[in-house]
Amino acid sequence: MEYRQLGASGLKVPALSFGAGTFGGQGPLFGAWGNTDAQEARRLVGICLEAGISMFDTADVYSAGASEDVLGQAIKGRRDEVLLSTKTSLPMGDGPADAGSSRSRLIRATEDALRRLGTDHIDLFQLHAFDAGTPVDEVLSALDQLVRSGKIRYVGVSNFSGWQLMKSLAAADRHGYPRYVAHQVYYSLVGRDYEWELLPLGLDQGVGALVWSPLGWGRLTGKLRRGRPLPDGSRLHRTADFGPPVDDDHLFRVIDAIEGIAEETGRTVPQVAINWLLRRPTVSSVIIGARDEAQLLQNIGAVGWELAPEQVARLDAASAKVAPYPYFPYERQEGFARLNPSPLNPSPLRPSPLRPSPLKPLNPSL
Repeated sequence: MEYRQLGASGLKVPALSFGAGTFGGQGPLFGAWGNTDAQEARRLVGICLEAGISMFDTADVYSAGASEDVLGQAIKGRRDEVLLSTKTSLPMGDGPADAGSSRSRLIRATEDALRRLGTDHIDLFQLHAFDAGTPVDEVLSALDQLVRSGKIRYVGVSNFSGWQLMKSLAAADRHGYPRYVAHQVYYSLVGRDYEWELLPLGLDQGVGALVWSPLGWGRLTGKLRRGRPLPDGSRLHRTADFGPPVDDDHLFRVIDAIEGIAEETGRTVPQVAINWLLRRPTVSSVIIGARDEAQLLQNIGAVGWELAPEQVARLDAASAKVAPYPYFPYERQEGFARLNPSPLNPSPLRPSPLRPSPLKPLNPSL
């Protein structure tokens, strides 16, 4: 297993991490993901560690704390072998103090997570969402207190916009608080919005990406086929409305490309999709999930080999979409591209992988 720096921090994380959202599954969303009990979770943890996957990601909101509880039981006696990553900020109840990132909420959430996980420290503690009602300075001050107390080692965020993350990093620099070193983001071959703003920000500011839902919310499992209904066993029947939407034409254009490359390489559709992500800039770790051993072993097979450059180019072309304003001029107009070469296309005079065929400027005067 390859180990990578987490952003600009000194923490090294495996290229693949395990997402424990399937542990203790309860409710309409998490119950559909899976309901792995402590005994089965311990077996999956053992398979992960044998393969070099040492980081396990969870959140307090996953099955109302049950995921953290089951993960804690699964790693009992092996705490020194693992990195624990958890998240807070999303609602855990209906009370006014049950959501957000206020000082009192962060302190209480940390204590609750430590208790459920059965540990005295959390390796990576992330805000699950931006809290517009709490001053950024208060959030960072509370995290600084938790880091100084030894209860948290590193801090990160999840699902932040560019301005939210940059405002937080600027405040951390101004006051000498710990900087966010990780951003847990949705990124897949059918969801590349991360590349428009957050990827360049991550490169510039040293924030590593931890990728959630690398298979496009279960759409790139190899079970979906053009012109056919959803398979009976697909969790998309119950969870599609919870996740990022994907246009069917775009989805099956990408699936067609992945299937062709899977045939050429002798790999599966999920393995090709995950391998593509592992070569993207800023990606520190791709979080894989699994309801059983077979799924886990298949996902682990995404490492140890590389797609050919020509295959990467085909996947780039099939999954490319026109960026929204203000990003599209930087892909399509030479004047913008000269000033701001893309991290995915450092030479603006060559076709971008985001825009495989060159287009004429929208305004000839530019």
